[in-house]
Amino acid sequence: MLDTTRSYETPEGIALSLRIAGPVVRSCAWAIDMLIRAGLYLAIAIPFSFLGGLGFGVSLVVFFVIEWFYPVFFELRQGATPGKKAMGLEVIHDNGTPVSWSASLIRNLLRAADFLPFLYATGLISMLLSRNFQRLGDLAAGTLVVYRDKASVRHEMQAVPPVQPPNHFTSEEKRTLLAFAERAPLLTAARRIELAEILTDLSGRRGEPAVSELLAYASWLAQGQGR
Repeated sequence: MLDTTRSYETPEGIALSLRIAGPVVRSCAWAIDMLIRAGLYLAIAIPFSFLGGLGFGVSLVVFFVIEWFYPVFFELRQGATPGKKAMGLEVIHDNGTPVSWSASLIRNLLRAADFLPFLYATGLISMLLSRNFQRLGDLAAGTLVVYRDKASVRHEMQAVPPVQPPNHFTSEEKRTLLAFAERAPLLTAARRIELAEILTDLSGRRGEPAVSELLAYASWLAQGQGR
């Protein structure tokens, strides 16, 4: 797959664009987390080694907790383990919502199955066969690993005198007008005209006057007068 961007629509009608993380970047994140866990194991094993058999038993219990609940702790706290965070990744539900404790627990407990027969071979095969690069744990928990994109800067609409749009405009058409006005500064003049002339039958204008007319409609709506 060359295009790993997925679009989801929330119950509120908001469109989300998510970039799915592939096996390579996830392997790098896993390696970072493995090094961190190894450091924790070493820091625990050395002092407990002086306690003999009791220290050895306690250290094994602590190792077990770290191995299985280290990722759950960080995914619930910040959406990603330190390794994933370093690689700019995040774990979410496949509907775009933040990962829950149950989903995080399921996806991490099933790492044992993904590891088989060695070095996460099953998980790698599952990711390569999945449209969304999901390993078995992700499929069972309904989760995705995506790139954590930085919040985009919202562009201000061009200041133009407001004009009330035709009354028969639907809510969806009004939202489209506002989206057009917000994107207009990023579009070429030719592309702005091309989009604006789609509504020539309603505005009665072509060229730059058509663009100005739609921006005026959007300005009126942005003031809250279209509600």
